[in-house]
Amino acid sequence: MFKAIRSSWTLKILLAIWGVVLISFIILAIAMNLSLAAAFERRFGSMGGGAQMMMGNMRGSNLYQNFRAAVNDSMFISALIAFIIAGGIGLFVSRRITQPVMRLTFANQKLGDKDYSYRIPEDEIGDDELGKLAVSFNQTAEKLEQIEAMRRQLIGDISHELRTPLTAIKGSIEGLIDGVLGASEGTYQQISHEVDRLQNLVEDLQELSRVEAVQFKLNRKKINAETLVREAAAAMEATYIKKGVELDYEIAEHLPEIHADPDRILQVLHNLLGNALQFTPKGGKVKLAVRRTGDYLEFSVADNGFGIEPRHLPYIFERFYRADPSRSRASGGGSGIGLTISKSLIEAHGGTIRAESDGKNKGSVFTFTLPI
Repeated sequence: MFKAIRSSWTLKILLAIWGVVLISFIILAIAMNLSLAAAFERRFGSMGGGAQMMMGNMRGSNLYQNFRAAVNDSMFISALIAFIIAGGIGLFVSRRITQPVMRLTFANQKLGDKDYSYRIPEDEIGDDELGKLAVSFNQTAEKLEQIEAMRRQLIGDISHELRTPLTAIKGSIEGLIDGVLGASEGTYQQISHEVDRLQNLVEDLQELSRVEAVQFKLNRKKINAETLVREAAAAMEATYIKKGVELDYEIAEHLPEIHADPDRILQVLHNLLGNALQFTPKGGKVKLAVRRTGDYLEFSVADNGFGIEPRHLPYIFERFYRADPSRSRASGGGSGIGLTISKSLIEAHGGTIRAESDGKNKGSVFTFTLPI
């Protein structure tokens, strides 16, 4: 009880209730005293003429004064009881109101101290407006915790991606300085290759930053899906031939035009075709297809390569995520950003993207849709 009284809101609510009771009592007392004489005369006047004469004598005696004092005493006792009852009810009501507010204040202080793991217990959350506010707070804290975890993971991933080429460059330069490596064309080409890897990584990060912050403009126009598929396949054909992987495409008939940014859609197709090529061994096959499904055009890139284990599928579009951690950028695994960029671009067009696989060494299918 005393903790509740120490709360400023509790005291304000309690004083407000007591104020209402006090004002009501004052008004009642004034009204009662003003009407008491008339009520006294009316009650005794109804008893007849003799009674009225007796009442006149009584008005001059102490009977009326005693009667008035008795009424006032009764009102005072009633007011005291009302104050006590109102105080108890006020404390109960104020605690019901202020305790959730105090919990929210404490939780908000935790959030301000960057403790995103704190949650308001579910058994302390009611069904009223304050309860809805507590649920909203828990949802916000959960999202902030996820964002903080992603931020830390992103810093770690970027550090890891940068460390590999920098270590290789530093080792080559130290080898040149110490005379361990000769100043040959192959050494300089190796250094140049590592610099290119760094540059590509920085460009990928810049692109990821733009698409996730939606700081890019879609140059939408009416485009033909068949043209997109043929252009994407033609751009990747030489790379596929070099690795010895077959690239085929299938285009359904009578496809309608779509309103989209052709450069961005080609970027997505290149990412998916490049990803399929990286994880398909020599002699494998990749198929690019497009067809209509309801009010959408569905593009798919299917391969018979290494496949994806089911436990990895929910995270395949997260930045820097690799289903096989042993495959680094140097070994052909990419930076792990391309699929994240593709997902953001497709969603910006109002479409969806997903990955499917029957498991390891059973190939995979990446599918995205665009509204017609």
